[in-house]
Amino acid sequence: QVRFVESGGGLVHAGESLILSCVASETRFRSDVIGWYRQSPGELRKMVAAISTSGRSNYADNVKGRFTISKNAAGNTFFLRMNDLKPEDTGVYYCAEYLYEEWGQGTQVTVSP
Repeated sequence: QVRFVESGGGLVHAGESLILSCVASETRFRSDVIGWYRQSPGELRKMVAAISTSGRSNYADNVKGRFTISKNAAGNTFFLRMNDLKPEDTGVYYCAEYLYEEWGQGTQVTVSP
């Protein structure tokens, strides 16, 4: 099974940016789609962005236009660039294979007003 290690989180002010990274232990993915998920306090974990093996990306409505998902040429590192961060973006962010989600430690993002 593929394991992901997320990094890049931190404490920022509203309006600032962060870039998250996650590194996969291997590239033999079971899914054609890798997603970034967010678990905000008191809420269920939800996908915020996804990228397919072909490079097609999709976003949750509440991050569209602010977040950009990408991957490196080797296909083993995935990025989430987050611009114009809002307090409601606060949460723990995880990478996982879509439909085969197994959760790592995640990376905490905290956005202060």
